Amino acid sequence: MTLLTCRNYINGQWVDATTGNILESYNPALINEVVATFPRSQTEDVDKAVAAARQAYSSWRKVPAPTRAEYIFRVGELLLQHKEELAQLISREMGKPLTEGRGDVQEGIDCAFYSAGEGRRLFGLTTPSEMPNKFAMTVRMPIGVCALITPWNFPVAIPCWKAMPALVCGNTVILKPAEDTPACATKLIEIFAAAGLPAGVINLVHGVGEEVGKALVEHPNVDLVSFTGSSETGAFVGATCGRTHKRVCLEMGGKNAQVVMEDADLGLALDGAVWGAFGTTGQRCTATSRLILHRDIKEKFTAMLYERVSKLRLGAGNDPNTEIGPIINQKQLQRVNEYMNIAREEGAKILIGGGIASEGQLKEGNFFLPTILDNVTPDMRVAREEIFGPVVALIEINSFEEAIAILNDTNYGLSSSIYTRDINRAFTAMRDIEAGITYINGPTIGAEVHLPFGGVKQTGNGHREAGSTALDVFTEWKSVYVDFSGSLQRAQIDNRS
Repeated sequence: MTLLTCRNYINGQWVDATTGNILESYNPALINEVVATFPRSQTEDVDKAVAAARQAYSSWRKVPAPTRAEYIFRVGELLLQHKEELAQLISREMGKPLTEGRGDVQEGIDCAFYSAGEGRRLFGLTTPSEMPNKFAMTVRMPIGVCALITPWNFPVAIPCWKAMPALVCGNTVILKPAEDTPACATKLIEIFAAAGLPAGVINLVHGVGEEVGKALVEHPNVDLVSFTGSSETGAFVGATCGRTHKRVCLEMGGKNAQVVMEDADLGLALDGAVWGAFGTTGQRCTATSRLILHRDIKEKFTAMLYERVSKLRLGAGNDPNTEIGPIINQKQLQRVNEYMNIAREEGAKILIGGGIASEGQLKEGNFFLPTILDNVTPDMRVAREEIFGPVVALIEINSFEEAIAILNDTNYGLSSSIYTRDINRAFTAMRDIEAGITYINGPTIGAEVHLPFGGVKQTGNGHREAGSTALDVFTEWKSVYVDFSGSLQRAQIDNRS
């Protein structure tokens, strides 16, 4: 396979890191295969990217928003043209099956066309003034230079979710992608560049999170940080931005649950559970990691789930028969495996899976067997901590009220799901579940780009990506008063007798 050479993209030019040091990304399905080399950038490279973005911001912010949006529309058209190429690259570098890789790119396409429309919908509002001959309104203003720090599990979709609305709003951006997917990020930025964006408006800096990511978060000329990743790193990002008065948007972990009540359509709930728990090999922040099952259907549903999971096919993402791809890297593979030891120590029962796959070609990659944990109680670590692998924990409940209480008993609050035919239960769940996303009779995964995405508790910090709410991340509100009375009018001064 072709070895790809990635470089930084700063001020409209492809450049190497100042030190000349390079790193490598690997195919997780064939760990001896190097996919790409990429720069190990340092603070000096970050400084150059920030300076370029700062300089470009002074002119980009003045480009009319509909014109800025036209660039993003062209990015969407180019993504359509390169969809299969990008999907193949995602499958090779990140490992997800091709069907999911195509979906990853399609999210970017959808986001492009949606964000382009927002260029004509950066609405403010007008409101009556309390004074005569005075006009009052609000307008949206860009924030400045935005650092976008993105994960490896959606190497096209998530950078698009962040960069596209940021650019339409008039900001300039610096993308710092995950070390595991530099080639995907490079191809994506090539497409942005081909759309004709002016130099410095979008920049790419590769490197290690503790070096490049940290430098971006701490840089005095970065105005906003948008971060998707682990809760531990997010805590550092949030604390640093709070201390330095930066705008910050955090999208972090999840411990999502699907409830299956006794009146549910079990076939439909099974489809949702398998897709939610094992899609993207469980490497989604919205993955179903807990199945909360009513006692009346638990035995039957568990048998159905076991049968379906036993037939899931592991393999490389570019194999059309593959349903479960590899874990992203060796470190994460060992982390998932360690949780099996924790599960055993806590008294959970491994019904199926529970170990690293080692049959045939699978031993050449980072494959973990799809796993069902039974006899799980809500206090166990496997029921409370994000594993980020193809593992689902079964928890038995006796009532709807108990199901909601257990679902909410977590530090996270991203996605949630309930399967029931009872309309009253469905609406009660919508009201009482503590999560940013709730599905009724659907899996915990499947967000759409025109709806807000994000969570509560330790999942995020209150902001929402995607949809019109992304505009609130990447703009500041300004109140504007126009006094055409020709005299001094003093608001909040009581002139009435």
